[in-house]
Amino acid sequence: MDGTAPFQGGRPVFVSRDGAAPFRSTRGIGSVLVTIWVDPAVWPAHGHLWSHVISDLSLAELHDFAQRAGIPSRSFEGDHYDVPAQRLDDVIAAGATATSGRDGARRLAMSGLRFRKRKGERPLGRFEDALVAVGGPHTLDIIASPLEPLPTAGAAVLLVSDATHMVLVRNGSRPGWAPPGGKRDDGETVREAAARELLEETGLRFEAPTLKPVGYERISIAPGESHSPWTDGPNYIAVFATPVRPQEPVATQAPDVLEARWFTFADAARQCGHEPWWLVVQHWLETAED
Repeated sequence: MDGTAPFQGGRPVFVSRDGAAPFRSTRGIGSVLVTIWVDPAVWPAHGHLWSHVISDLSLAELHDFAQRAGIPSRSFEGDHYDVPAQRLDDVIAAGATATSGRDGARRLAMSGLRFRKRKGERPLGRFEDALVAVGGPHTLDIIASPLEPLPTAGAAVLLVSDATHMVLVRNGSRPGWAPPGGKRDDGETVREAAARELLEETGLRFEAPTLKPVGYERISIAPGESHSPWTDGPNYIAVFATPVRPQEPVATQAPDVLEARWFTFADAARQCGHEPWWLVVQHWLETAED
């Protein structure tokens, strides 16, 4: 994952869908600013009508409210929680303020908390200043996606598995283990870069069209704050997955990679479970089992 790590020292805005970040809610009544809002249950999905619960202050406060109100973590959608119509009164009783769908959307947009995604994608995490390699302020979004990566993605990562193990590599330029991957060369597609990096770092050969998109990382840098090779605006790292034969031998050919090795999923989680990108791996494993 050359160019994507280390992820040390990043401040998570939310760590994952599984639990709220510690936060003391500022919501109250009277002169205290109201920051939790819920719109009418008019959004149809899965045979029900749904409301959106948002904060116009912080995602940490939103998670804190959801936990107190008993809203399950699986209902989180990157910048809001989905709540079925039958629970709308409970949410209001817990302290949310009812508003219109248009007003809720306006407040979310003005808050800067909108999580951009395409239909069919799943937000997994958002972190502030998580990539030491960026060299300046940024936001890191982790997104699960079966969709083709954007052609502007500047790097690619490979999740390689034989159903019980996965391949990780150790790079001499950074501590720890990570999936194979690296930057896209001039003239390459992101798929071609993924296949080349996989061959160089593990010796495994796959044709670019056979790789399956499973997600991406989005590194957003404020205008005028580019840090080469990262440019201001969004920067994308595509994540692909591919199965291999059980325990197919791996051997690195890349001079900057010290070692390539098979890990059980449990051992890989112990090595890398604290890293933001592990959320993509976790989601990939969970959906592969369905």
